[in-house]
This record gives sequence, structure tokens and C-alpha cells, in this order.
Amino acid sequence: MLAERKGGRPLRGRSRILAAVLSTVLSISMLYGCGSGKDGGSASSNTGEKVFNYGTTAYGVAMENVGLDPHDTYSGWSTLRYGVGETLFKFNEKMELEPWLATDYEQVDEYTLKIHLRDDVNFTSGNKMTGEAVKACLEDLITRHDRAPEDLKIESITAEGQSVIIKSKEKVPALIHYLCDPYGAIIDMEAGVSEDKNVSGTGPYIAENVTDTEINLVANKNYWGGTPKVDRVNVKSITDGDTLTMAMQNGEIDAAQGLPYVSLKLFQNNESFSISSCDTSRVYQAAINFKTPVLQDEKVREAIAMGIDKEGFTTVLLDGNGTAATGPFPANFTFGKDAVSAPAYDPQGARELLSQAGWKDTDGDGYVDKDGKPLEIRWLTYTSRQELPLLAESVQATLKAIGIKVIVNATDNYNEYLKKGEFDIYAKAIVTAPTGDPQYYFTTHLLDSSSYNSGNYHSDKVEELTEQLRNEYDMEKRSQLAIQIEQQILDDHAFIYASHLKMSFVMKKGIGGFEAHPSDYYEITADLDIIQ
Repeated sequence: MLAERKGGRPLRGRSRILAAVLSTVLSISMLYGCGSGKDGGSASSNTGEKVFNYGTTAYGVAMENVGLDPHDTYSGWSTLRYGVGETLFKFNEKMELEPWLATDYEQVDEYTLKIHLRDDVNFTSGNKMTGEAVKACLEDLITRHDRAPEDLKIESITAEGQSVIIKSKEKVPALIHYLCDPYGAIIDMEAGVSEDKNVSGTGPYIAENVTDTEINLVANKNYWGGTPKVDRVNVKSITDGDTLTMAMQNGEIDAAQGLPYVSLKLFQNNESFSISSCDTSRVYQAAINFKTPVLQDEKVREAIAMGIDKEGFTTVLLDGNGTAATGPFPANFTFGKDAVSAPAYDPQGARELLSQAGWKDTDGDGYVDKDGKPLEIRWLTYTSRQELPLLAESVQATLKAIGIKVIVNATDNYNEYLKKGEFDIYAKAIVTAPTGDPQYYFTTHLLDSSSYNSGNYHSDKVEELTEQLRNEYDMEKRSQLAIQIEQQILDDHAFIYASHLKMSFVMKKGIGGFEAHPSDYYEITADLDIIQ
């Protein structure tokens, strides 16, 4: 018997999902089960099917994206990345909006949006995607998800044939952008969510097996966008960089995401491999904990910001696979890096600020102290993003040079420390503009009501400006408001932004239709191919 869904409603339809899968294929091999070794990605000699084995560091418990239920934390990223689900609209390579499951939309008034749906889409359960089905999905989303209700501000949803009408409690100029977030993946609520967090989506692939470390997929032969070229896809979480590198070298996988930067050199200019890369809005940020007494001193926060060598981190430790950041957004956004300013790396200036705040090295041990206590910072981060331990290593060295002792806690159990408040600075990786709009980041990370305001930051000005942003439809004015908000959090030294990531996929020669995308969540598509 299936467990109950959050909210007390029974889960339904696991048998429907599995039946759909079993009707598509007779069986599926586990990762490396077909085509392992040298010819891991070529067609299976037993079945003649094309099998794509994919290793990634971006799937797992620490990333909060295990399973395929888009209404559960960040699992929607997996729903989209691995070709199981799709959203109503999507972004092209320029991060411009395009229809996907929808055909277009009408802004009826400032509170009402009417979205017209494609009429040729079925869920993998066999049920048709209708206005009623989309309505049921979105209603479940705002009932169960942690971020969506605050983002979408939905008051009611009405279905009219192949259309849905969304009425908002407040003005939501970025509503269409928010619906492109992976949590907006449309799934069949009649089929339900299984115990292992499997769903019936509209995408080119159906998940036959889902665990916390692996997803096995089969082609959706009835996909509305055309028959997928690859029959089976096996996604394997490989969080250790050396293990991932060896798997790629040995031919155990056909493509890899998240290889250590030092390993990328092994595959560059190698005729057996190809690499797809692009810049993204994923930023490595450090949030100051405003409940830490010593960090309530603005001079100390500013000194820490001035004591972190971002250029050194990106050029040396990231080997050029990143760009030193100023704020949360990269330079290619109108409200991005070049529109705001932050303290430059200045060790001498940082030491002077600490001295002004009363922190001096009185015992000659190399670390500053005050009232007999050394200045120690508990730096919390996690290991499943290879860049984060490297950032901690860099920060530990450069802050030591200005007299601050950094105690690093790199653990994938970081949520427990966050809940207990046992940290002073929390560093993580976050895609700041997955919706192509700045409001997403502000509402999820900067406000009193934000789900991910881990540093307990508060600013009356930021609250006020973000409220203005919520009600502004003019794109130029939205950009100007975004710049003001960014500058305020930088002036408050509430966050330190280290680097924006360049994402790279490494793959065997002969892999086609597998391209890095600036949104960081379109990966497995019907165009994926293994050319024999």
C-alpha cells in the first residue's frame, strides 16, 4: 500500500506509472548493465537499443533534488533535467521566454493571466493534458511546495477546455517567468506520486526506477515532441570527482557533469571526447549569519568581504572555469555584475577595519583578538559541489592573512547545522536567475518571508523595494529596482558573492543533442543521440 501524500491525501497511480513503463519496454538494465566498458554508450549487442549512461554530481540528497516530484523542494530540477517533465514555458539560449506545453498567454488584467495549452500532449500515464489536469497540478504545487506559494501568489485557478485562468492575490509581473521554474513541471495528479517519488510527466522519457542515487529511464514512444533517439538513459549520482573522472576515462559512462576542473584538461583537445560549455547564473555565495554577535559589527563584515580573493579563487582553484562575481547576477544581465559595486580584495584595508573595530593581535599568534577572545568564524558548506570546498580552502587562507581564523565544516548534513544556527557564514551554490528575472532570487533569499534566508538578514529598504518590484510590469524599471536591491545588500555586507560558474558537459565523441544551457536545467531531451 502506498504512503500518504503530504497534506493527508492518498497517493494514487503508482501502478499506472509502472504499467505505462512496462508497456513501453520489457525490461531495463541498471547503469553499466548494457554497454559497459569501452563501448558503454553504443547500442546494446543483445537488444540493438541505444543506451546512454550519464554520471553527474548534481543529483542527490545534499542537492535536495532526489526523486522526480517537482512539488518537493528542488526535485523539479531532476524532473526537467532528466527529460521526465516539462513546464508551460521555457527559456532559449538567450534566456528569452518561449512556449513549451503552452502555445501562448494573455495578460487579461494586472491580476489575471490566461494560458492556452497545446492540444496534442498526453502524460506518460496515457491521460491527456487538459486545462483541468494543469489546474490540478498547479493547485497541488501551491499546497505542498515551500517556495511556489510566495512566488506565485495564486488566489484561484479556473480551467476552460485547453486553457487555464490564473487569478493572483497581488500583482505578479513575473508570473510566467516563475512558471518556468522546475517546480512548475506539469505532472498528472490523477496518476499521482509514487512512494519512490516517481511521477507521470509529459517529457521524452519515463522513469522506471528512482532511488536517491540513480534514475533509470526509458524512451516515451508516444512523446508529443517526436520519438526520442535514445532508448534508455541511466542517470547515476557520482559525487566523488576522481571516481567520476575515472568512470569517464574508462568508458563506463558516456557523459559527465560536474567533473573537477583539473580533470577537464584530460578531455580537452582529445579526439575521443567533446565538451559543451556555457556561462550560467549559478553563483557561489556566502551568507552572513546576523545572529552571530561578532558579525553584527558592520566593520567586521566588511573586513571579511575585503579579505576574500575572488580573482585568485576563480583563476587558480577553478582554473578559469568561473568569473569573479560582484553581486548575485552575471555580467550578461542588465541588472548583473557590472551594474553594482562591492568591496575589492584589500588585505591591508581589511586589517585596518578590524583594528578600528577593536580586533588586534595582542598575543602574537597571527590571529586578532578582542577582550581575550580570538576572532573565529565557523564556515559551513557542503561537498557535493566541488567548488565549495575549494572556496572554503581559499577563504581559510586569505582570511588567516588578515588575522581571522576560519573553522571549516564541509558536510552534506549542513541542513542540521542551519536549523540549529551552528554557523557564522554559510556558503552554497545557487542559480540566481533560473526564471530569467531578478525577483526569484530576492524573494527566496533576502526577505523576512524567504524560505532560504539562512543568515536571518533584514533590511527595511530591501523589503520595500522588493514589494515595488512585485508590482512593476515595466522591464526597464524592474531592472533599476533590482540594481537598487543588489546594491543595498552589498552595502550591508550581508552576502559575499565569489564566482559565477561556467558549466561543462564532457561526453564521448558521437554523442549528439547534449548541450549545456545557461538555465542549468535542460539536459536530457528527445534530441539526445548516440551516433554509431
